[in-house]
Amino acid sequence: MKRAIARHQTLWARLFVLSVIATLLLPAVPWWLDLPVKALLVTLALTRAPRSARAPVESAPPVRGRWVAINSPGTGTPSHGVRAYGQTYAVDLLQPSPDAPATIGWSLRTRAPESFPCFGAPVLAMAPGTVVAVVDRRRDHRSRDTWPTLAWMMTVEALGREFGGVSWILGNHVIVAHGDGTFAAYAHLRRASVKVRPGDVVTAGRQLADVGNSGNTSEPHLHVQLMDDPRPTAAAGVPMHWTGLTCEQEKDPRWSTGDPKPTAVPGFPQNGQLFEAGVR
Repeated sequence: MKRAIARHQTLWARLFVLSVIATLLLPAVPWWLDLPVKALLVTLALTRAPRSARAPVESAPPVRGRWVAINSPGTGTPSHGVRAYGQTYAVDLLQPSPDAPATIGWSLRTRAPESFPCFGAPVLAMAPGTVVAVVDRRRDHRSRDTWPTLAWMMTVEALGREFGGVSWILGNHVIVAHGDGTFAAYAHLRRASVKVRPGDVVTAGRQLADVGNSGNTSEPHLHVQLMDDPRPTAAAGVPMHWTGLTCEQEKDPRWSTGDPKPTAVPGFPQNGQLFEAGVR
């Protein structure tokens, strides 16, 4: 029952937003709209997102070379601020950019995704499994990496993507089912770069797609997470432990957020931590 409720939380959230908008725009809200709004508020307040008690699952990293971790469970969980969509232990990965500004500016100018170093980098399967879902048609948009463009992304675009559903949030993505009951989601992939289709059997290290800038993202990066259900709307996040990493003491000041919290996953790269993922 809990999972059934969780699957519909996103829909309820959308209905709630619509109800709030209607309340603000209409001079008087009829009783038949006011009562459902209150019921939705109570339901959302009392319903917790699914959780998993599994220990970190060992796998290979999904990238090769030198990368930096952001929004990482190595600093605290839930790493992205919410447990919805199976994101409790999700992490974002990008390659350090020497010419990136140290602070977020106020410019209205945006950058083409091709100007970022990780755009087009290979995305690799973390473990063997079977592809269960693929989306490959979302466009790669320009950056949202200044205060005005971030505000636009987090309000207008975020609302539109929330109503559009998971594929609008994750953008182009691949979901792989593993034999241990876990499912890996690789998100924000480059348009038309996915090299697998549902039903394909993949091995660890096989290239699935390229890093892109599709979906709810401020700049090109790879969002990857492990879940206990193939549907992000019904899934609980599962922690990961990547083998074969060489973590540097140095941190990228653009992304570092201080010391790990008590909820952090031990041994996982922290926010802003640079690491090298070698060839297996």
